[in-house]
Amino acid sequence: MISIALYQPEIPQNTGNIARLAVGLDVRLYLIGKLGFSLDDRYLKRAGLDYWEHLKLTICKDMAEFEQLTAGQRKILGTTKGVCPYYEFEYKPDDIIILGQESCGLPKDYLKANLETSVTIPMPGKVRSLNLSNSAAILTYDALNRTGYFDGFQKNRNFFTEL
Repeated sequence: MISIALYQPEIPQNTGNIARLAVGLDVRLYLIGKLGFSLDDRYLKRAGLDYWEHLKLTICKDMAEFEQLTAGQRKILGTTKGVCPYYEFEYKPDDIIILGQESCGLPKDYLKANLETSVTIPMPGKVRSLNLSNSAAILTYDALNRTGYFDGFQKNRNFFTEL
């Protein structure tokens, strides 16, 4: 199943929003390296609402531990420097989408070593990038959709009876 990984996230609200996304999609979230906040941060908890107990969370002390723990799974790097638009990339069901720090992205050496699996969200407007949690949502939903994760979802759900 597709997973999300954040490398040294700095802003607790972004991580809280992505945690909520992970719970909503029932996917794993990896937090890698030094965090720019405490996991007890009230902004982090507020953004994730009351879903924390349902989060599939794995914390890795550094990239080496993450790589060892996820050996055999392909890493898809979401970056403004990506070589492929995200909507043209061929995702696989066990891919892990990795996003970097809000201020500087992923380490340059890691990007260079994994350039062939880097994707970008095209930005024709006058901004360098989207908010980290928006990027995570776009990439994760697209990857899940194109790997068949949502097949049959609406067929098995009667939205009108829930109103």
